[in-house]
Amino acid sequence: MKRRALVIGAAGGLAAAAGLGVAVWRRGARGDPALAALWSTPFEQPGGGRLSFAGWRGRPFVLNFWATWCPPCVKEMPELDRFHREQGESGWQVAGLAIDAPTPVREFLQKVPVGFPIGLAGLIGMDLVRALGNTQGGLPFTVLVDREQRIAWRKMGETSYDELRRETARLG
Repeated sequence: MKRRALVIGAAGGLAAAAGLGVAVWRRGARGDPALAALWSTPFEQPGGGRLSFAGWRGRPFVLNFWATWCPPCVKEMPELDRFHREQGESGWQVAGLAIDAPTPVREFLQKVPVGFPIGLAGLIGMDLVRALGNTQGGLPFTVLVDREQRIAWRKMGETSYDELRRETARLG
């Protein structure tokens, strides 16, 4: 009986390892499914037009999910803007996706203008937040995507220029 259990356990372990290997291979071949959704979804911008990430493939970027009603989100916006201004020349892009209604976002951006693009994500944005690894759905939520289209870093909660600088320097 012990031997049978051992054989079944070993077979199960091999099957799990094979499944994981296939999943990793497929993910590498097709990229992260959540990022695939990001590439294919255009977002309305508060000032008009659309924000599309399709052209950002192969470029490293910071993606920040935020809302006007979120105090830590509001507090970190100048830090994100500073990172955008100072690190843009080294190839880093920055974008914000507002999980909010258009009018409050427009009003906020009139008071606190930023130089990076903002998209209006609404409830679709919360699905994307969860797909990108924030299962709690809290804001703010920041993701760094490297040149190979991999999620290199995630953070739920307020970030800062220094933290972004440290994490992006680590990536090279």
